[in-house]
Amino acid sequence: MTTETPKATPPLTPARLSRAASHGFSLTPDATERAALAEELGIDGIRKLRFEGELIPEGKADWRLEATLGATVVQPCVVTLDPVVTRIDVPVTRRFLADMTPPDPDDKGEAEMPEDDTAEPLPDRIDPAFVMAEALALHLPDYPRAEGADLGEAVFAEPGTDPMTDEDAKPLAGLKALRDKLAGGKNDDG
Repeated sequence: MTTETPKATPPLTPARLSRAASHGFSLTPDATERAALAEELGIDGIRKLRFEGELIPEGKADWRLEATLGATVVQPCVVTLDPVVTRIDVPVTRRFLADMTPPDPDDKGEAEMPEDDTAEPLPDRIDPAFVMAEALALHLPDYPRAEGADLGEAVFAEPGTDPMTDEDAKPLAGLKALRDKLAGGKNDDG
């Protein structure tokens, strides 16, 4: 992501920070910054956005970012395209480790992800705005749906044939039909 940092909190440089205490930050992007981020994320809008927390020293060289993300976002409904407003309030944790090496991609450009998805190599600068944008992107609803929006059931069939229903598409529907046919055949003989 190429999100610009809101002017209130510039990126933090761990090498220049005191390890004796935590370092707080607070981001409340203005309307222009929210609109740019909404466009970057491919959503209709961000009505409210706040990211507050602190960067906490851990051990001799590591840092932990603990924050709270609060946002009100607007996305199109996947069924009707009507605007869907969602409130997001989540804790965010990132651990920046001095001795962690980034995953090495194989020949196909794929890399194995570490078990701890909050850990990443310690960068020269920690940008709370980037972490905020990333956390928001990760917590957006994948399929926002307006209240009462329903896909319904579409039925298509060749002329002169029975349409296939959702029930027919289930994996064991064919076995059920065969069982019913066999049971019907026994009754005819009996």
